[in-house]
Amino acid sequence: MESLGELLSQMNNSQLRRRSDELKARMMNEPLVRDLCIRHPELGEEQLNRGMAKLYQYVNDSRHCANCPGLDRCPNDFPGHYTKLTVENAGNVVQLVDCQVPCSKQVRYEQELMVKKRIQSFYVDERALSEGYKEVEILTRDSVRAPAVGQVFRYINATKEAGLQTRGLYLEGHFGTGKTFLMCYLLHELAKEGYSGVIVYMPEFVEDLKSMLQDSQKLKETTEIMKQADLLIFDDIGAENLNPWVRDHVMGSILNYRMNRKPTFYTSNYSLSALEKHLSFTSKDGEEINKGQRLMDRIAPFVDVVTVSGSNKRGRA
Repeated sequence: MESLGELLSQMNNSQLRRRSDELKARMMNEPLVRDLCIRHPELGEEQLNRGMAKLYQYVNDSRHCANCPGLDRCPNDFPGHYTKLTVENAGNVVQLVDCQVPCSKQVRYEQELMVKKRIQSFYVDERALSEGYKEVEILTRDSVRAPAVGQVFRYINATKEAGLQTRGLYLEGHFGTGKTFLMCYLLHELAKEGYSGVIVYMPEFVEDLKSMLQDSQKLKETTEIMKQADLLIFDDIGAENLNPWVRDHVMGSILNYRMNRKPTFYTSNYSLSALEKHLSFTSKDGEEINKGQRLMDRIAPFVDVVTVSGSNKRGRA
């Protein structure tokens, strides 16, 4: 439908009066307008005539919304919004007041946008963070991993009820069992509650840190982001090629700051004991048991271990 202004601007005076009368009659016969008049008998003919353009927009938007083609193709003048009419009495003068209200699809879009702004990823596939998560599907996708899923769900609910925890989770298991997926779901759910989150893919992060040796400002900004985030996930820890500087000065600094303050989460193919052995060995200095233990003292006491069993789902639709 054309706007009311466009229709009337194309006509001469006689056509304008005739078309105006036709539009008025049609508007008064619209179910939405009849319902408005029933709910507000104080609306007289004069008020309705003065508010005809608003009534037209109200009906037009409602018709578009009833046959919504999707948010990206919204035909309303203000995409993602519809006209809402109220009747107000100001100084004993009754008048129609219109305002633009976001539709349910626009509200969901804005909520998702806010969720995405609260989550930052380093080297993690963005698709994992933009899934259309469904709890039933997560629970039933692989019955073998159901106990692990239950633990993650309980952690999310506990945080929603009691606030940010100081302990995180350590998800251990074979390749492709959905550990990263579950952590992304946790981030998504808690971001909806207002918490900020960071997820870091360890192998690429450690490689990128080498270039930051020449950019101290970027290094400081990156580590500060990880220190301050409400939720921090080190994804695939144990798969990186460690060097002493990364282990002792970067990882150690981040974890030292977060322990007893904010929860840190991990996904790994290693158990905690196997991870300690991994952290004790670097390509430069070989095995340094004390250094590995020192870092593990900032990991193991602050996590609950979740064993994620199941089949390898990578590459499957």
